[in-house]
Amino acid sequence: MKNPSIEVVRRAFELTDVEVRQGEGEEPSHIRGHAAVFNKLSLPLGGFRERIRPGAFTKTIKEADVRALWNHDRNFVLGRTKSKTLELREDAKGLFFEAQPPDTSWARDVMVTMERGDVDQASFAFRVIREEWSNEGDETKETIRELIEVELRDVSPVTFPAYTQTDAKTRSVLDELGIDWEALAGALTRSQHGLELYDGDLVAMRNAIDVLNRSAGTSAPGQGPHPEAGDGRSTVQGRLEILRRQLELQALEV
Repeated sequence: MKNPSIEVVRRAFELTDVEVRQGEGEEPSHIRGHAAVFNKLSLPLGGFRERIRPGAFTKTIKEADVRALWNHDRNFVLGRTKSKTLELREDAKGLFFEAQPPDTSWARDVMVTMERGDVDQASFAFRVIREEWSNEGDETKETIRELIEVELRDVSPVTFPAYTQTDAKTRSVLDELGIDWEALAGALTRSQHGLELYDGDLVAMRNAIDVLNRSAGTSAPGQGPHPEAGDGRSTVQGRLEILRRQLELQALEV
């Protein structure tokens, strides 16, 4: 299914095959490894898991001007395809990259850190062009998004990988309210993408609506958060209100 998205997201993988070498003489320094691995399920991403199909990067490698960054920081460029200091290609394993870092103190420090094994993960930032959603598994059912084609923005060795899940404070409040976010997010994801709902999905959405209604101090759909819920909690309360209204709409459509 073609579903261009304006959202840029990031995914991370272990750099099990990383090679870091300081240049000697005419030989440039380089960092090599795989920034993405094909056919491997991601960690849970808030109601679904993700898998990258071979060929997902074929078009973007030919057309995009991609950077290799340190920790996704645009101020620290390790290489760039346009200047031929970054090579990208697909192989049997996934997205291979080779960057030629600049001869600067910070880049040398990065390489020493990687050689020591202190940094052993890589991440890539991308925008989804084509994707497919499905339910998999008989007993342990999961909702899976397969990336068919992506627009690559950057590849990056990272100290700590970031996963795009619900804001930590919002998740904490949901936990306190007794709402299982992973189960609820899975129900929402399946409903939004027209997949078969699992047993309990609709119940989970309706129970969450009831809990959020009580939490907001309102018994009628469409009313705003409790007037006393200002101060530092206002942002979280606003997100909970958006979630409640989204759940109401989804429950009506099921």
